[in-house]
Amino acid sequence: MKYLKLTLFYLAFLGFAHVGSQTIDRTQLDLANNYYKNGEFKKALIVYKKLHAEKPYSYNYLYYLVDTHQQLEQYSDAQNVLENRIVKTRIPVMLIELGYNYQLMDSIAKAEALYNEAISSIEERPNNVYGVGQRFEKHSLLPQAITSYTRANELLPDKNFSAQLARIYGDLGDLENMFSSYIDYVAYKPTALNNIKRNFSQFISENKDNENNKILRVLLLKRLQSSPDAYWYELLSWLYVQEKQYTKSFVQEKALYKRNLESLDRIIDLAMTAIDDNDSETATTIFNYILETTQEKDIILLAHQSLLEIETENASKKELEDINSKYLSLFETYNRFESTLPLQLSYAQFLAFHFNKPEAASAFLKESYKLDISPYQEALVKLKLADILVLQEKFNEALIFYTQIKANLKNSTIAQEAAFKIAKTSYYKGDFDWAESQLKVLKAATSQLIANDALDLKLLISDNKWDDSTQTALKYYAKADLLAFQNKISPAIKLLDKVLTEHNGEAITDEALYAQAKLFEKQKQYEKAEANYQKLISDYREDILVDDAYYSLAELYNNYLAKPEEAKALYEKILFEHEDSIYFVEARKKFRMLRGDSIN
Repeated sequence: MKYLKLTLFYLAFLGFAHVGSQTIDRTQLDLANNYYKNGEFKKALIVYKKLHAEKPYSYNYLYYLVDTHQQLEQYSDAQNVLENRIVKTRIPVMLIELGYNYQLMDSIAKAEALYNEAISSIEERPNNVYGVGQRFEKHSLLPQAITSYTRANELLPDKNFSAQLARIYGDLGDLENMFSSYIDYVAYKPTALNNIKRNFSQFISENKDNENNKILRVLLLKRLQSSPDAYWYELLSWLYVQEKQYTKSFVQEKALYKRNLESLDRIIDLAMTAIDDNDSETATTIFNYILETTQEKDIILLAHQSLLEIETENASKKELEDINSKYLSLFETYNRFESTLPLQLSYAQFLAFHFNKPEAASAFLKESYKLDISPYQEALVKLKLADILVLQEKFNEALIFYTQIKANLKNSTIAQEAAFKIAKTSYYKGDFDWAESQLKVLKAATSQLIANDALDLKLLISDNKWDDSTQTALKYYAKADLLAFQNKISPAIKLLDKVLTEHNGEAITDEALYAQAKLFEKQKQYEKAEANYQKLISDYREDILVDDAYYSLAELYNNYLAKPEEAKALYEKILFEHEDSIYFVEARKKFRMLRGDSIN
């Protein structure tokens, strides 16, 4: 037992000694690294020498030591350290280090001989490529790294170094080989597809005529011809979406679906993306295809609902009658159950906000409320009922519903949405102090969209409620906002005219100009919107909305008025004068595309 205790004590002592030694090494290394970062190379060298002497076979300490000698231009000393290590075994990574040292001494022939020897070692031991390739990359010896990884791909067919090659080709600006290598890697490892998309997105743009887009498209089409694997269809579809060519993306998605008839999710997502980007025509085509293809009730209902909502956007009075009949026909077929609740909410929105029958919409929803639905679904019905009451300017009744949702589903996103609508309704009523107090809390909402909307509305109120004791201009503005919510765009524009005429020069003027410009855009009166944005930029250059005006006017020029040069100049303004703008990333992307950059 005494010997066992002594043995355990001795082992514990060794363990503590090892940990203590590691701690000392770590402290010394941190000290040396700190000297190195601060450019105090002579002090760093002293510590690195000590660490290397204590552990002469540590690669890391040797690399640190050699690098520091090179920083001090002590190439002969670095050479001695490396040659002492190589004298017994010509370790490939050491050959590269010695070759690089010769290169720093301008002995290029000696350097290349050592690089070639390191590359040749891959022939005998292909796994050497891991160290060899890494050291070549470390010293930016990219052609040598390419040679190493390319040969290893041939010698190790069960491995793949295409990702490393792609990264190097990207650094060299050889985008065709970079794309090709990434595509090779997808063929080897299809699960990496999403990562490869992220890498591709750095080099392509929305412009289908961009040279990089063309290169990638050709490479993918060639792969598809030679081996029609699912991931080539998916990559092509993704590329077309980036270019906003949703019809072409749909062709690829149909081909993918025919190979695997299990799910229409990707095609549905594409349709929703097209809707978000105002390509209603393609979205309509896709949803009609879905109706022809599926037997699943939920998907059929979603497709019908989406098609009706698309039709509603620009429908004439006669067409609204037809849309109403189509909704009613769907309820005859599928009835009013929990499963058709999204369609019921859509119909109520149609009745109230487009067909001008808010009373009928409310009555319809009150029947929906009687169904056997979950608390969350009840909240959705109440939220829509309250919105319709606001539409009718029955503010107090609307506030009751919003407040119930906020109380019953505390801390949920829908409760935060209801809380924001409580504040917005109070604002519509002209109760600005109460609205502002509610909005202060919502600035910390977990939903970023709600938090941003709350902050914007709070700033609008706080910046403008003190201009005059009657708050007339702010009341006009709030009323115009309500008219816009009620889809009464022309009256809203006229009321904002009143703000701009009777309260010109007050703090609210820039908000009124901006809000009116957005309403002009809704009516496709683009020249009037342009005039508002220009006035905002010229007269309110120092105000908070100027970057919004720059971006909105740039979008107007780019998308509707065919003035790309003017758009480019405005995007550039955001880049150089408003680096903290929420539009900065999009402005940079669109500026580069208009400038014709090959890399996005």
